[in-house]
Amino acid sequence: MPLILPSNSISAGGYEVDNSLRFDDGSSDSLTRTQGTPTNADICTFSVWFKLGADVTSNDISIFQEYVDVFNFFGISKKDNGRLQVFQFDGGSFNINVQPSRLFRDHSAWYHVVVAYDSSQSTASDRVKIYVNGIQETSFSASTYPAQNLDNRFNSSGKSIKIGTQNSNQYWDGYMAETVFIDGTALDPTSFGEFDEDTGIWKPIDVSGLTFGTNGFYLDFENSGSLGADVSGNGNNFTVNNLTSIDQTTDTPTNNFATLNRLNFPTSNAPTFSDGNLTTTTGAGNFGGTSTLGASQGKYYAEFKFVTNNSGGMFVGITADPSEDARNNRYVGQSSLSYSYIQDGQKYNNSSGSAYGDSFTTGDIIGVAIDLDNDALYFSKNGTFQNSGDPTSGATKTGAISITSGYDYFFSLSDGSNPDTSVYSCNFGSPPYSISSGNSDGAGFGQFEYAPPSGYLALCTKNLATDG
Repeated sequence: MPLILPSNSISAGGYEVDNSLRFDDGSSDSLTRTQGTPTNADICTFSVWFKLGADVTSNDISIFQEYVDVFNFFGISKKDNGRLQVFQFDGGSFNINVQPSRLFRDHSAWYHVVVAYDSSQSTASDRVKIYVNGIQETSFSASTYPAQNLDNRFNSSGKSIKIGTQNSNQYWDGYMAETVFIDGTALDPTSFGEFDEDTGIWKPIDVSGLTFGTNGFYLDFENSGSLGADVSGNGNNFTVNNLTSIDQTTDTPTNNFATLNRLNFPTSNAPTFSDGNLTTTTGAGNFGGTSTLGASQGKYYAEFKFVTNNSGGMFVGITADPSEDARNNRYVGQSSLSYSYIQDGQKYNNSSGSAYGDSFTTGDIIGVAIDLDNDALYFSKNGTFQNSGDPTSGATKTGAISITSGYDYFFSLSDGSNPDTSVYSCNFGSPPYSISSGNSDGAGFGQFEYAPPSGYLALCTKNLATDG
């Protein structure tokens, strides 16, 4: 099998989403504005594409919310069990509480959620409809629907509405794209997406022609200098709180970039993840983080920045061994199907090290170039390939580390020291940190500090779909 892909991840052409916005709960990121007089407070639609960051089994995280005080608010959020919740809390009790039974726990894929609110409907269950990736949810763990003609607090004059937080808590962690609010119309998902006729995958469509209503907005996050800009034509712009231009990413529903797999970590001494699962702070153990995307053919490039070093034990490389993961608290290079470049300058494979290149330390960026067509692996330090390596040499494999063919490889990193609290950031083409240059791959995707070698690509679904 040549590709390892998450669900809902490949766009087969047509409309393209250029940008998303990356929220980090540790930075208290959010967008806020005050609503005007609505077109119709009883009828509206929410639509958002999102990709998870935080551990949804232990945290409530808010998508949209209007909050007055502890007894009065409306919101759409992810509950700590991984369920979606649409709710309204008035005077100390829920008058809306609708939770689909399904769980949202895939951190590698983009989800599309549409919530259509129409309290004018005579049938209670028609007053809140929830759609996920184009399909209406019909099984619920909670189903308290609004009374007929109940106003939606989110769409009420003078209300302070928030994206990415409740009220200075429950901060969203992850990515959002194509974020839309329609005032006065209850729409189904076909206004926002469609099933690809070849793949059957649900994908975005152009929403710019919709009727948004007075309080409606459309956030496409394409203006790095004004991340809260409403492009619906209404000018319902949001105040940006703690988000900066580095939080604008090209990881989107039509080109899904790899991140670290946060479902793959030890149950004790676990690391912490941030920056949309691109930065990790190691726990007191050998953390072996792996990318959410992998491949068995083609050529790929990624960069790993050593942010904070407390041990001198960084390992960065690739792995194809399913037993060599963080759940077993193993480090990259420990098995015969895993290869790494160590902080002291050695190469490491099957728990055996030998001289390879320069040592590296805090602030250094390690490039990893994997050639799965010629079974070769190359490492660079701050743009210089080690061991006189030439990643463009093909079958001659100048300066390469030879790897075993026929397996699905994933980028990986770990810390060989115990205990330790080091910080590493990963760039698979959508960097979580500011870079000084900005080099894309040959296909025009990704942004790297150093130019990827000719023929090597960022690890994203666009490239996997063509190169894989």
